[in-house]
Amino acid sequence: MPYRAPTAEFEFLLTHVVGFDRVTATERHAEATPETVRALLGEAGRICEEVIAPLNRAGDLQPSRLENGVVRTPPGYAEGYRAMAEAGMTAISADPEHGGLGLPQTVATCVNDMAGAACLALQMNPLMTQGQIEALEHHGSDDLKALYLPKLTSGEWCGTMNLTEPQAGSDVGALTTKAEPAGDGTYRITGQKIYISWGDNDFTGNVVHLVLARLPDAPRGTKGISLFLVPKLIPDAAGNPGVANALKVVSLEHKLGLHGSPTCVMQYEGATGWLVGAENDGMAAMFTMMNNARLGVAVHGVSVADAATQAAVAYAAGRRQGRPLIEGGTGTILDHADVRRMLMEMKAETFAARAMALDLAVSIDLGHAGDAAQAARAAVLTPIAKAYGTETGIKVANMGIQVHGGMGFIEETGVAQYLRDVRVSAIYEGTNGIQAMDLAGRKMSDGGAAIGALVDAVEAEALDAGGDLGAEVAAMAAALRAATGDMLGRELNDRFGGAVPYMMGFARVMGALYHLRAARAGSARAALARFYITRLLPEAHGLFAQARQGAADLYDLSPDDLAA
Repeated sequence: MPYRAPTAEFEFLLTHVVGFDRVTATERHAEATPETVRALLGEAGRICEEVIAPLNRAGDLQPSRLENGVVRTPPGYAEGYRAMAEAGMTAISADPEHGGLGLPQTVATCVNDMAGAACLALQMNPLMTQGQIEALEHHGSDDLKALYLPKLTSGEWCGTMNLTEPQAGSDVGALTTKAEPAGDGTYRITGQKIYISWGDNDFTGNVVHLVLARLPDAPRGTKGISLFLVPKLIPDAAGNPGVANALKVVSLEHKLGLHGSPTCVMQYEGATGWLVGAENDGMAAMFTMMNNARLGVAVHGVSVADAATQAAVAYAAGRRQGRPLIEGGTGTILDHADVRRMLMEMKAETFAARAMALDLAVSIDLGHAGDAAQAARAAVLTPIAKAYGTETGIKVANMGIQVHGGMGFIEETGVAQYLRDVRVSAIYEGTNGIQAMDLAGRKMSDGGAAIGALVDAVEAEALDAGGDLGAEVAAMAAALRAATGDMLGRELNDRFGGAVPYMMGFARVMGALYHLRAARAGSARAALARFYITRLLPEAHGLFAQARQGAADLYDLSPDDLAA
């Protein structure tokens, strides 16, 4: 089924659900008028429908491959990437000083959503570059900015992030890649990095790596990590790609999904690099890129959920099977109650996850405009949005297969690819368990003040909405406040034992708020809001009950018991 860009959905969400007008009211983003945003989303949507979406299946069937040391990408990827770059889709929120459009992160999030639904494997390339642009804008020297940002912003070059090593995954502080001063202001980078998305390609003029490494005599752990910019080709005096740097792609990973996206093992053999930010402060710079990527990965889940839902609805509308039990039906499986249940759940979850991602983006934009309270709100929402968005993508893609029945298990329909592609999103950019630990740990280090402010606002808005739906949301917000208080009173490992259910219960409450706002807009969305609030929101009761159990019983089985 052809992909349809949901531009009308974005307009509804921006106008009625996430308060985008607050962003455009700031001096920083006054030029992001409704007409400008509508035109940009319309053109990006057209490119996604006509150019990018046809590449999705081809990339799955003809994966990227390593050929004589060169990464060869699937047919059409080069043309698709150029179409995105020429339309400015790689640099929507980048600084105009270096060729960017300077539009809000919220607008970039809408575009990334469409591009990911059209072809997630290809969209990962500009997503990595967007994060690198932001990291260099905040932490790069003037010389690095002047040389690299125009090329990255235009899409002529692309960027990556290099954190993980074979022995250092989530524990980044265990990395051993070395950086030695060369005496001329550069450094020699030596080590191996794994899981590097788009570590190389055959369609950009250069690939720019941001690499975490350790200087001689640096402190142990994360306090001794620095960040370096290491290009595949070292620019010459004119800023053009010059001699090859001392780095290479050792191999490509063979993955469950995302076959079109090359996931590289990178080897650095005394490669020339430039320091980004201060010595031993690399994590601060890298977290700028990672937080950008966490919003982007949340959107990956939404993208796949949207594509899977579109495919499932289209299939159900044409599939005739069984005897309907309703009058005036369609004669298709849309008449069956359980199929309707699955499709409504898919639509309700996708709407809530998309709204949360855009809500987060709005808070990021307002934070960048100087609103400290919104910056704190964004910090709380980031782990929730990343986890809920990706879990929604996995759940909805799985349901999409179920709607298709036996045909969903057949690769030719293409719907199994959605589940294979999105499954890793709950793992990379910090596993969802780590997101939960961040929420229950670091994000509660202020005594729960930022979380409390968010919960109070949800409850107040729900009470103002009134009616049975508003009352349900307000009551669950109160339950979330009680669960938060319980978490704050526990030792750290007990918090971690209940962190995931706490976070997912939190997500349920936020999703209910977004649906409530949609219903209040006086649209036909009230029915979907009622479905979410009466059928899905009650799950939060059980999730909060799990969160209160702590960690003790998780150790009741010994390692031997687990292996028995």
